[in-house]
Formats: sequence, structure tokens, C-alpha cells
Amino acid sequence: MPKAHTTKPLAIPAVSPKLAATAAGFTGIMLLLAYLVAFDQGAISQSGMYLHELMHDGRHLLGVPCH
Repeated sequence: MPKAHTTKPLAIPAVSPKLAATAAGFTGIMLLLAYLVAFDQGAISQSGMYLHELMHDGRHLLGVPCH
């Protein structure tokens, strides 16, 4: 009778709290930037025309409708 094939479960490495905090901070910043570029439409970015135009061009670059 053939021997049953057994496999060991894959070990998932532990994530350090520092790495988890860094990843969470990076994700938060990316979500904020995505909101500003895609959905803000000038509500927050009214600190000057340069920032407004930068966000507007970002919308065009990402293909988000804005007019």
C-alpha cells in the first residue's frame, strides 16, 4: 500500500508592528491623495490656482471625468 502524501502547512511570517504602522500610514496618504485628485473637484484644493490645476491635470491623467 502506498504511503499517504502529507504536506506541511506554509508558515506565514509575522509582521512587525513598525512595518504595519508604516504600511497603514502609506495607505492613508495614498487614499487621501486619490481623494484629492479624483473626487475633490476643488473643495479642499482652493489654496491657489497652481494646486487646483495640478489636481485637475491629475484627474485627466487618471481618466476621471471632471467636466
